[in-house]
Amino acid sequence: MQALQWLDAALGGIFGLILGSFLNVVVHRLPLMMEQQWARECADTTGTPQPAAADAPAPLSLIHPRSRCPHCGHQIRWFENVPVVSYLALRGRCSACKAPISARYPIVELATGALFFFCFARWGINPSGLAWCGFSAALLTLALIDWDTTLLPDSITLPLLWAGLIAATLHWTITPLEASLWGAVAGYMSLWTIYWVFKLLTGKEGMGFGDFKLFAALGAWFGWQALVPIILMASVIGAVVGIAMKFNSALREGGYVPFGPFLAGAGLTAMAFGPESILHFVGL
Repeated sequence: MQALQWLDAALGGIFGLILGSFLNVVVHRLPLMMEQQWARECADTTGTPQPAAADAPAPLSLIHPRSRCPHCGHQIRWFENVPVVSYLALRGRCSACKAPISARYPIVELATGALFFFCFARWGINPSGLAWCGFSAALLTLALIDWDTTLLPDSITLPLLWAGLIAATLHWTITPLEASLWGAVAGYMSLWTIYWVFKLLTGKEGMGFGDFKLFAALGAWFGWQALVPIILMASVIGAVVGIAMKFNSALREGGYVPFGPFLAGAGLTAMAFGPESILHFVGL
């Protein structure tokens, strides 16, 4: 890369580190915010009295309240929240109670920084580069939330789908608008059909509706031609991970593995190497 490309990539990496710290908050809080909303909606529907203000859980948002140690409640100060650096300076422990801090926090920050570095190095600081940065951040967030909770929030999957269509319309991606539109349609309908065939044959649900929306979003970004390579890679890696977890007795109750993280991983692979490379990866 030329010096200017390196500078663009470095700026992207720094921005990614900072945003990665925020993504950790989103991964933790968004499912809790969804649960609070569902509880309020259920109470309104059934006429259940709301708990008194003193007994009700504090309302959550992505900004308030400020981050605290889950063990002792110590409020995280700004210099304890510098991406990666603070984790290393604190030696992975809370400054107040010395409880361990999960290594996933700096890993997510580094992963986001690496993805943004790649996007800015490849596309530069322009609408295309920013669009693919947003795509990367959304997929990373969805993968982590789904792995933790088996939820794929509409508040991320649906904007990701629309962003793919808009990016195709504005030529921020190389996917033609027609291919993007039919990719979204085919992505959703293909998994929706598989879901209902499986449910009719077995009486069980093999996947969630969030998987349909995520696959539709990937179709919008890459076009309908990329759907087969993406689903093949996600299925192969998911099967390998599932078998490994079964042998290690690491499967959750019910013996399931969420599919969203593997769809997200296949989407990031398609971004980095192109959908065609996935076919070579799986031996086709």
